Amino acid sequence: MEKLKFYIEGAWVDPAAPSTLGVVNPAREEIFAWISLGSKSDVDRAVAAARRAFAVYSETSVEERLSWLQKIIEGFRARLPELARTMTLEMGAPITFATERQATVALFHFEEAARVLAQYSFEERMGNGIVRREPIGVCGLITPWNWPLNQVASKVAPALATGCTVVLKPSEIAPLSAMLFAEIVDAAGVPSGVFNLVNGDGPTVGEAIAVHPGIDMVSFTGSTTAGVRVAKLAADTVKRVTQELGGKSANIILADADLKNAVIQGVHACYTNAGQNCQSPTRMLVPRAQLGTAFAAAQEAVGSIRVGDPLDPASTMGPLVSQAQFDKVQDFIQSGIDEGATLVAGGPGRPADINRGYYVRPTVFGHVMPQMKIAREEIFGPVLSIISYDTEDEAVEIANDTPFGLAGFVQSRDVARAHKIANRIRAGRVYLNGAPFDRSLPFGGYKQSGNGREFGVFGFEEYLEVKAIIG
Repeated sequence: MEKLKFYIEGAWVDPAAPSTLGVVNPAREEIFAWISLGSKSDVDRAVAAARRAFAVYSETSVEERLSWLQKIIEGFRARLPELARTMTLEMGAPITFATERQATVALFHFEEAARVLAQYSFEERMGNGIVRREPIGVCGLITPWNWPLNQVASKVAPALATGCTVVLKPSEIAPLSAMLFAEIVDAAGVPSGVFNLVNGDGPTVGEAIAVHPGIDMVSFTGSTTAGVRVAKLAADTVKRVTQELGGKSANIILADADLKNAVIQGVHACYTNAGQNCQSPTRMLVPRAQLGTAFAAAQEAVGSIRVGDPLDPASTMGPLVSQAQFDKVQDFIQSGIDEGATLVAGGPGRPADINRGYYVRPTVFGHVMPQMKIAREEIFGPVLSIISYDTEDEAVEIANDTPFGLAGFVQSRDVARAHKIANRIRAGRVYLNGAPFDRSLPFGGYKQSGNGREFGVFGFEEYLEVKAIIG
């Protein structure tokens, strides 16, 4: 498969200079597709197209933008099985998960953007004037490989809904689903130049987007280290920067919770997307007196996981995305052993019956101390740390003792009690008792987990400037 062109100004075009990269199927450790890597010249061309388009697109009516969004939604639904299979091939998500979660949740963002747009008031009277909200301009969107289409949709949908134009750089590790999405945008008849896609790596194309004077806003999802770099590059042009970065979420199981059920749910939540999930509850906090029961429940949960070929509908966990990610997770597992944590389940290496692919054994550590490396750093793999506590105050203190603040989780039979704990957690989103995903509620982080919010009306307003007209 060759996908060597970029989508710029409504057409598939050759890169300014030829440079190719193989896309690896992580289940087979084989290149199955080729893309082009872009350059600063390609970014310049895409930004120029987006700037020209913004002058017209920013003035389109709500009804026109709703029409284009609806056509994207229809195209997305029609090609959802193809989008899901592509993500399975490029980053290893099991096909059932890719269909029911990866692709479907991405579609949700367009449905939500259309819902918000249809109800949104762009002008309101205030005092002796009018407060008006206008599209911010050309948006540079830089997205990761772990939820390759979900993160594209969570940024592109509100940008197009508000009247902005876009230059998208998907992850070069998992770029193919985004390229299929570009075909959907093209088929929807979105005006040329409104949506542009340039493939490339972070140091070249990502940095060219961040520093570009023709871009008014950068929305970035990725590691905290890369996010800091993006913010520094963007500072010289004082553009808006929104970021969704790393996480090390705590799952506080209170003493009155249904412990076995809470632990089993917590293990599976930690292993969502093979643990390659920024808000995964990777630190499970359990009352000290209940540790033995927690360990047994965690072993039972791990025993129910089927690691295998991601194209097999029965598989519940596929491989990690790359050799580099596999090696990183192996290093973390070894560090947990070296620092004296108890190996409750899993451990180093691949599962016993698998000899190819970046598969990791689902791993649980017990008796983890808060200062251990596995309890401090984002692992981005199926590795859970169980930490004990004696009092609720201590549990909250441990939960907040992290540079991150993306999400938190609380389990209790008493919802009011859970709410009180949730209020004390320094994170942008807290889930109570296994609550499901809600596309309308804001998502984003405190501290080094980022700034700004995505999803719903909060994500919509990130793409708007505020103007006061007085008199």
